[in-house]
Amino acid sequence: MKKLVLISISLMCLQSLRAQEGGWLRRALAVRSAQIQKDAAWAMQQQPVTVTAASCDRSAGGKHDFYSEGDYWWPDPKHRDSPYVQRDGQTNPGNFVAHRQAMVRFSRVVGALAAAYVADGDRAGLDHAKRHILAWFADSATRMAPHLLYAQAIKGRATGRGIGIIDTIHLLEVAQALRIMEKAGVIKGRELEAVRRWFREYLQWMTEHPYGKDEMHAKNNHGTCWVMQVAAFASFLKDTTWLQFCERRYKEVLLPGQMAEDGSFPLELRRTKPFGYALFNLDAMTTICQILGPRGGGIWKFGDAQGKSIGKGISFMFPYVQQKSLWPYGKDVMYWEEWPMAHPFLLFAAAVYGKEDYFRLWERLPHSSEVEEVWRNLPVRNPEIWMVNI
Repeated sequence: MKKLVLISISLMCLQSLRAQEGGWLRRALAVRSAQIQKDAAWAMQQQPVTVTAASCDRSAGGKHDFYSEGDYWWPDPKHRDSPYVQRDGQTNPGNFVAHRQAMVRFSRVVGALAAAYVADGDRAGLDHAKRHILAWFADSATRMAPHLLYAQAIKGRATGRGIGIIDTIHLLEVAQALRIMEKAGVIKGRELEAVRRWFREYLQWMTEHPYGKDEMHAKNNHGTCWVMQVAAFASFLKDTTWLQFCERRYKEVLLPGQMAEDGSFPLELRRTKPFGYALFNLDAMTTICQILGPRGGGIWKFGDAQGKSIGKGISFMFPYVQQKSLWPYGKDVMYWEEWPMAHPFLLFAAAVYGKEDYFRLWERLPHSSEVEEVWRNLPVRNPEIWMVNI
């Protein structure tokens, strides 16, 4: 009898979760059904791996401190022991990336299992996801310290930088999955409070530490990703103060400051990987809209005094995603062939604006990749979990 009650409650929670986006969510789940099942089967076989599983002697931090190194910084070929030098857009394969890889893997596991629950109500998957979550945020032996003091370090130049905060975009789907798990009753009580405490401390660090303030004021995709993360974490914490701040920041700073009147992002187009960066920033901005949409007073349809809007940004990129050969800017110096993917901005915008052509393009583009760089720059891999009613 108890098992039947739990199943009934789970089905009621699932029906409630699915209520918001209706047909678009059902269609998205149908498109990705096989991929969701495959990803969930993989995720169920994974055991927790946190930052404590690997270390780097170049890190100024300790066992529980996340550490990463600036992607585009290399040894000086003329003076091998001198500070690293920059090669914009060219990733140094010798950099320490184990902590970032562990976080990406964590995000993939939890996001996949949350998507499986949205698809078929599989609570066993959420229980498995909880093991990973508690290992990262609650277990004193394996937890990550709630800061990024040592992220995106540069040998000989910096032990960490505010720019490193972009590394935790891979906690986005973890935070969203936690909202689903809380509603489903999978995580509660002391376990839930321990995880909330971690996110409260991290959100405080992001918003008060000089690194966090530097990242907030970044004028390109880094500033966008700061807002995206704060919005996602504040949603999990039910922190309306920071949610309101993110809405204002989007409307008053991000959109008018980063978008040109034609809908492009000039700061991204100037980079050595303009196509990838333009897609990445658009995904981040639309994810902000998706997070804030239910409470954001029509943020999806907001336009500033110059007529800039997220809809215009999507319209600008759509033809080049549909036919990349039309791209009038330079080719990316790396990973040109790997983009575009089935970007979440296409699905989110299809549902909001009722655009069938957006959905059809999202449907036919690749939904998975074996390339690590793609995983790193596509933090929303399970858009269905962002389309549910929580």
